[in-house]
Amino acid sequence: MTERSMQEPTLLLLTALADAPRHGYALIQEIAAISDGRVTMRTGTLYGALDRLLGQGLIEVAAEEVVDGRARRTYALTDAGRGALATEAERLRAVATEAERRLSVAVVRPRVRGAFA
Repeated sequence: MTERSMQEPTLLLLTALADAPRHGYALIQEIAAISDGRVTMRTGTLYGALDRLLGQGLIEVAAEEVVDGRARRTYALTDAGRGALATEAERLRAVATEAERRLSVAVVRPRVRGAFA
C-alpha cells in the first residue's frame, strides 16, 4: 500500500521547520519565502495545520513564552516529521526526474490530417 502525497501546506510547513524551530509569524514569513511569494498562509489555516501536525506527531512545541503580553509557541519537527518530509522530498524528486526525462526525449508526432488540419 502506498501513502498519499502530502498536501502543499503540510509540505511547506514541514520544510519551514526543517532547519530551525519557528513560531507562527516566522512560519508565515518562511512559507512565503520558500514559495517565492506564491503561497501566503493565513493565520487560521496555519494554526489549524499546526494543530493537525501536532496531533499526527510530525511536529512538537519546542518552547512557549510570553512576548508583549501574548503567548508565543515555537514549533519544531519531530523525528517522525523529519522522516515524513524526507520521504515526500524523495517522492517529488523521483516524479521531477521522470518528468524531465520525458521532456528531454524528442518526440516527433506526425500531424493528423482532418477537419482541423
